Amino acid sequence: MSTIDIPLEQGVRRKSRRTSVRLTGLVVALAALAAVAVLSIGFGARFLSPAEVWSGLWDPTAQSYRIVHEMRLPRTLLGLMVGMALGLAGAIMQALTRNPLADPGLLGINAGAAAGVASAAVFFGVGTFYGYVWFALGGAAAVTALVYAVGGGRSATPARLALAGAALNATLYSYVSAILLSDSQAIEKVKFWTAGSLASADFATVQRLLPFFAGGLLAGLLVARPLNALSLGDDAARALGARPSVIRGAVIVAVTLLCGGATAACGPIVFIGLLIPHMVRPFTGPDLRWLLPYTAILAPVLLLGADVLGRVLGSPGELQVGTVTAVLGGPLFLYLVRAAK
Repeated sequence: MSTIDIPLEQGVRRKSRRTSVRLTGLVVALAALAAVAVLSIGFGARFLSPAEVWSGLWDPTAQSYRIVHEMRLPRTLLGLMVGMALGLAGAIMQALTRNPLADPGLLGINAGAAAGVASAAVFFGVGTFYGYVWFALGGAAAVTALVYAVGGGRSATPARLALAGAALNATLYSYVSAILLSDSQAIEKVKFWTAGSLASADFATVQRLLPFFAGGLLAGLLVARPLNALSLGDDAARALGARPSVIRGAVIVAVTLLCGGATAACGPIVFIGLLIPHMVRPFTGPDLRWLLPYTAILAPVLLLGADVLGRVLGSPGELQVGTVTAVLGGPLFLYLVRAAK
């Protein structure tokens, strides 16, 4: 064996070990997701043991069957989809803008969806998910494009994007508060929604969210490899066969479907899309082909865990999941920032 072949073989072995470790990590993450899903189904006004959860899932004669299928399972499935949607949206926004602070909440995308839903409730009397979702998608798409344009488009800097997003976020939430306060009936319609809640979940909402979630998920996963190329710059991406304008358009479509659908179903929930990519990036590196699967698994772990914590701390009532993620998200993010120094 030549001296040139030795470093090559060592590099291949290191890459193989790294791939094995990452695959093992995915298995561990899936196990964590399964565990938190069991907790989500088990905790509530009546605690269900893992055995009762299992029988309630599969045995129609079990006492826990109705509780599981009518209340706990739809809530868990909705939390799974919403967490995955927000995590993926945050990860691909960070990759597109090369901004570690990019997040559907901080950049105003969730606020755009919220403004659309609040407008639908107040001005058009809309009160169903299918009515909300089109307004939410329109608001999310408009704010995504506007933040990117105001932030400088292709020459956008992290600071300009963050400033544009913060300004739009504050403006839109002020608008939401103003129009809801002007209509007491609208407040009653959406009071749980504005706090970010999974409490009203049912199978109808899960089924209606599914097409938007699936479309956004597919678009987000398809842009993983092209976004890796785009991170090298537009010229390098073109040299590698990618088309920057198509990639940016696909990202806007993915973020709009994911954030618009999630916000219409549960209300604005913050920090999920910001925290999870930061937490997994030291392990996966910047490669989106690894980062996105990890984010898709661990983001619902965080959301469902926060929902379970809200039910435990607020017993016999509950704290809304949006409140819990907001309270936990700030300190956790500060810790991650300090640990990264």
